Amino acid sequence: MKRHLPILLAAAAVLTPLFFMHSCANTTQPPTGGLKDTIPPYIIDINPLPGAVNVPRTGAKFVFTFNEYCVIKNQKNIFLSPPVTKPVKARFQGKNLLVSFEDTLKANTTYTLSFTDAIADNNEGNMFPGFSYAFSTGERIDSMMITGTVRDCNTLKPVKGATVMVYKNHSDSAIFLERPFAAAKTDDWGYFSMPYLKDTLYRLYAIKDASDNNIYDPDNDLVAFCDTSVRPVMVVNDTIPEMLKYEMKDTVSCLARRSEYELNLFREKPTKQYIVNKVRPSDKCAYITFMAPNAWIDSLWIKGYRPDRIISEFNILQDSLVIWLNDRRRAPDTLHLYVNYRKTDSTGILKPFLEHVRLTPEGGPRKRYVSRRDIKHEDTTCMFKLDANPETVEQNGLSLEFTKPVVTARFDSMVFRSVNPRQKEERHQFSVERDSLNLRRYIIRPRVSMKRGYDYYLRIPARTFRDIDGFYSDSTEVKYSLPEDETLSILKLEMKNVKRKYIVDLQDEKSGNTVRSHIIDTDCSLDFPYLKEGSYCLRITADGNRNSIVDTGSLLEHRQPEKVIFYSRNGDRFIKVMPSSEITQEIDLEEMFK
Repeated sequence: MKRHLPILLAAAAVLTPLFFMHSCANTTQPPTGGLKDTIPPYIIDINPLPGAVNVPRTGAKFVFTFNEYCVIKNQKNIFLSPPVTKPVKARFQGKNLLVSFEDTLKANTTYTLSFTDAIADNNEGNMFPGFSYAFSTGERIDSMMITGTVRDCNTLKPVKGATVMVYKNHSDSAIFLERPFAAAKTDDWGYFSMPYLKDTLYRLYAIKDASDNNIYDPDNDLVAFCDTSVRPVMVVNDTIPEMLKYEMKDTVSCLARRSEYELNLFREKPTKQYIVNKVRPSDKCAYITFMAPNAWIDSLWIKGYRPDRIISEFNILQDSLVIWLNDRRRAPDTLHLYVNYRKTDSTGILKPFLEHVRLTPEGGPRKRYVSRRDIKHEDTTCMFKLDANPETVEQNGLSLEFTKPVVTARFDSMVFRSVNPRQKEERHQFSVERDSLNLRRYIIRPRVSMKRGYDYYLRIPARTFRDIDGFYSDSTEVKYSLPEDETLSILKLEMKNVKRKYIVDLQDEKSGNTVRSHIIDTDCSLDFPYLKEGSYCLRITADGNRNSIVDTGSLLEHRQPEKVIFYSRNGDRFIKVMPSSEITQEIDLEEMFK
């Protein structure tokens, strides 16, 4: 920066008279108010100069003089590294920004004061692009630096405002208990540059710091970490791109900066285990939620009910348990649930614990019927929802989901048939499987290759099902046909060198939602039919533990989140689908994930 100050001062001296010349030269037209000021403010003087050494540990004050009147837009973005306990004190006095610290600074330490997205001019709100100012409480300024990028582990989008931290203490507990040796904030591109470091080994982390205290809180913060220790290899130089501050819309310059490390932010699963929530949404249904996944239940019972009258199911993460009463009697206003499970004690150890959970209906006491006119049809019927999405039925089948668990089911009484364009009818076989994640949902898969132009029907006769209340189902029939819109397109993927399990998600660019999903573990062909015109992207996840979900990481276990890669072709991650088109693409997963 020492070599930059003369340049800034000279620029100010040159630019100022030019502004005045422009306003005075045009004397033949009436005043128009002038052009809007779009030039950001800049620093014309600093006291003490950058690189100051032997700065006092208490009472140090710094003055940054701007070329125009400015305001502080975001106090939190005036950031000191290494961080201090109390916030940096900063205020404007005229055109001077006065900065001081309430905390006592460390001895023989290089500090960096950064301004990014913190200051704007007073009139037009043009943002100051940023600046890093170094000083030392010792005899010298440390000269090493590291750079990198922080991204979201699921979307791989850059994360702005993440706090990147390095520790000389290599213990796993340091990030939970200590403030870092040095820190930096990421910009709009998720990019960070951490200059003026000592030449030594560090542990490298990033957090999305909800409380702005520079200490990791696993209950509220996202976290990322580098697998290995890092040692700076770059030397600080005011002229290198990694040290310059760019307008964030300058894509070429921002992307040209060297990024040494890539950190993927994730939210850790809690480790402390206890019952955190209880809900009773209906008379015979309740659920309890655990703080951490993989709850270990030894036994559970409900007062007044035999064990065979209790139906329970965990979700896939085993952190939420749904409980149903398979009993025709009216349940009491308060259910007394006893759960014998492994709970985390005050020392952090899982130990057997018997917890008494009182379950009362949501919204207070339940409505009692006064007369038969108060009873609705759904109150005495086994209710269900039958869905057939024409665009996904070939892959996912038909969905049959009940409001309450069924105790008897006569699936063989159902009829699946097709009617061709000539109105010829034909019956077909089908299979039924229970959803592994929802005991009230079944998937019905016709054993026939479906064709466009055909109508398909699934008929469910009355009294096919009986639920836990003893009520029977009504009859129903659903009709569907495959989409016949000629403008719809198909994407075909030839998946090669599939050596492990992968989750392949086709996502819509506009919404970011998953349009189709496949799980594969061998070479295969994947079809994504009936796609509307637009842009799509392929998110592919390496399913390391083969549980068919995208798992997060663990800091203490040194486990990164499961690796996600977006397929790109010629640097473009979006696949543009035109109307009435068929796109075929070969993807080598071994090459992609090597």
